[in-house]
Amino acid sequence: MSEERRTCQRPDCAGAYEDMGGGELYCDTCGLAPVVPPKAGPAPEPVGSVGSAPTGINGATTGSSSQSARSRRSVSGRLSRSLPGRSGGRSVSVRGSGSASGSSGRGRLGAGLVVVPQVPRPDPRAMVLDNPQVPERKRYCSRSDCGAPVGRARGERPGRTEGFCTKCGHPYSFVPKLRAGDIVHGQYEVAGCLAHGGLGWIYLAVDRAVSDRWVVLKGLLDTGDQDAMAAAISERRFLAEIEHAGIVRIYNFVEHLDQRTGSLDGYIVMEYVGGKSLKEIANGRRTPDGRRDPLPVEQACAYGIEALEALGHLHSRNLLYCDFKVDNAIQTEDQLKLIDMGAVRRMDDDESAIYGTVGYQAPEVADVGPSAASDLYTVGRTLAVLTFDFQGYTTVHSDSLPDPDTIEVFRRYESFYRFLVRATDPDPARRFASAQEMADQLTGVLREVVSLSTGQARPALSTLFGPEVRVTDTELFPALDGDVSRLGARALPGPARPPALPPALVRPVDTPAAALALPVPLVDPNDPDAGFLAGLSTSAPGELIAALEAAPGRGVETRLRRVRARLENGDREAALATLARLDEERPDDWRVVWYRGVAALVTGDFESAALAFDAIYDAFPGEAAPKLALGLCAEVLGQLDNAAEYYRLVWTTDPSFVSAAFGLARVRLASGDRAGAVRTLESVPESSIHYTAARVAAVRARLRHRTAAAGDVPFLDDLTAAAGQVEALDAYGLDPARRERLSAEVLGCALDWILSRGQDTARPVDGGRVLLGSGLDERGLRFGLERAYRTLARLAPGGEERINLVERANRYRPRTWV
Repeated sequence: MSEERRTCQRPDCAGAYEDMGGGELYCDTCGLAPVVPPKAGPAPEPVGSVGSAPTGINGATTGSSSQSARSRRSVSGRLSRSLPGRSGGRSVSVRGSGSASGSSGRGRLGAGLVVVPQVPRPDPRAMVLDNPQVPERKRYCSRSDCGAPVGRARGERPGRTEGFCTKCGHPYSFVPKLRAGDIVHGQYEVAGCLAHGGLGWIYLAVDRAVSDRWVVLKGLLDTGDQDAMAAAISERRFLAEIEHAGIVRIYNFVEHLDQRTGSLDGYIVMEYVGGKSLKEIANGRRTPDGRRDPLPVEQACAYGIEALEALGHLHSRNLLYCDFKVDNAIQTEDQLKLIDMGAVRRMDDDESAIYGTVGYQAPEVADVGPSAASDLYTVGRTLAVLTFDFQGYTTVHSDSLPDPDTIEVFRRYESFYRFLVRATDPDPARRFASAQEMADQLTGVLREVVSLSTGQARPALSTLFGPEVRVTDTELFPALDGDVSRLGARALPGPARPPALPPALVRPVDTPAAALALPVPLVDPNDPDAGFLAGLSTSAPGELIAALEAAPGRGVETRLRRVRARLENGDREAALATLARLDEERPDDWRVVWYRGVAALVTGDFESAALAFDAIYDAFPGEAAPKLALGLCAEVLGQLDNAAEYYRLVWTTDPSFVSAAFGLARVRLASGDRAGAVRTLESVPESSIHYTAARVAAVRARLRHRTAAAGDVPFLDDLTAAAGQVEALDAYGLDPARRERLSAEVLGCALDWILSRGQDTARPVDGGRVLLGSGLDERGLRFGLERAYRTLARLAPGGEERINLVERANRYRPRTWV
């Protein structure tokens, strides 16, 4: 180190400059460089970890993050990424689907869907720091347009805890201004320091005037101007009006004279919230090798829902939180609270300093300032930080998400990934329209995640879609018009009959009918024709079209209803013409995009339909309807794996969508997973009106188009199970004709199995097992088939059909002496 010394230029400083090497001079007393001209405008923020950035109240980073030119709007679903038109698919911008404010009385975390481990409320005295110090790596200039490192070590000399920024000359101090026993405002007795924030130390105190309750004192921005401080206190008093269970309560704003410096310091007096911050909870989870173990998605979603409810309350009062992150939310027992209200500002405030944190703050804040959309962005980023090892979230990914193929939680939960993509879209207009809408979609994602992880469905009514209109394609298999047994039927005398072709394994889906059976978007209550549409009682398409033509107004909802009615009436050209006009006027209205997908399915343009429904999935990742539609698109496009996954997501979450069960069974059968198809069909609950149809399909799925090989024990088990289900269906009103046809199919398959074994067919199998009242041997099964066909003949409406059924009965009848 050079021995050159010069007197400090600062008038009130008796120190001298030291050459620290390279010609850099710093005062050995105040730490100020000789000449530091102040910069005009905000300086760029340091890039790095949150801990190394200039911070605001309670760790809030000052300034705003740099904006990346990269667009994160690159969601590629497992279906749409394989389509040639994916890059040209249009996204959806939406209106809010509900109020921005939320209720304040939720009893516990997780919306009743998941149990979040409670965090016990600690003894406040135990939280006081014994030796309050700020690590050198976290010492930064508090001036909003500077943020330079201060108080750092030089060689072997430790960094100064007080001094002046060598870059801008602004004073800094990391020494607590208040000590245990100090009385602030004649009311608050200081117990000690709790933590250090961007504006100074945070203190625990006892309110001697109100039942000795515990409170927290946080410093206000130290301007050095008493009049400005008084004005700041007056301006911030609106925070005391905020009352919400998820937001820390502000009690008072006070001033205190610092006896050591003579400065008049301002403090926010706020509720003491004992517990752990989300940052502490996340950092406390470690794998056996010491690495951080991300939170379960369910737990993170539970936190997000509560945070959005609190933010929605602020937004409803024209306030912005500005700096939500893992540091600024505390779980105490079974409740989450937002803390650190120092960054809160009015939506129309264009004067106050903006506080945010690199890696959390929305990219547009640097240019246009904060907004409700930028608040929602911070929630999305926080959920990302909590749920996976988000390397580089303050640097290379400061305003982007990693490739979903590299993140295991994104591969497992596509809906969660799509939720984060929309929440953190670079374009604020493409994010969720309100905290309420975002919370609704996050709750839907949570329902899906919980259903997948527990196997227990978590259905709920949608705020955007009605239920599925109808369930189509419940008859999975073509009818068997000929003999039910390939080996056991003997031809009657007469002309030779041509051999029967093997029937198709699964009946193809009726795509237009299935498209029109998809859920219908709910009518926007703000539409001028909402009342008129609610009063429509006719359901016949022709009558409905006439009624819609006579509608008093020409609102969007009426025109959309007309599109649907014309599609149902088969007037596709008129429907497409109306939809084309709507598309020109409102190309990004999600309802128009939805009907564009429905019309494309009806007209056979399956790829365009998939792109439209994929855009709806991007916009509403918590909804079942777009996934159900994408499952149908994937099925008709021949992408069976993708179809099975989308159908599975819907059916696992909400069993009221029975068409998802039949769709999943179809694609599993088509891909050779007979057992999976049977499990799906048998999972349709008894409460469903389609229970009988599902059980009938399950019986046929076990047996239809199956080769009965000798010694096939699983086939015998399937025969027994199928017979038991046929008998059980008697209690559910299965009509006699269908019952006997199903019995004939079971007995015919059993006869084939007996004859294919190549053993004594007159000897009962498996200790005399009985199927549908018939012994499991050739003679018993033939008598059973004869009985079934004769019953069907008595039930047949026409003579020719009756004759054919009697002939089949005779064909199966065993030879007897009488």
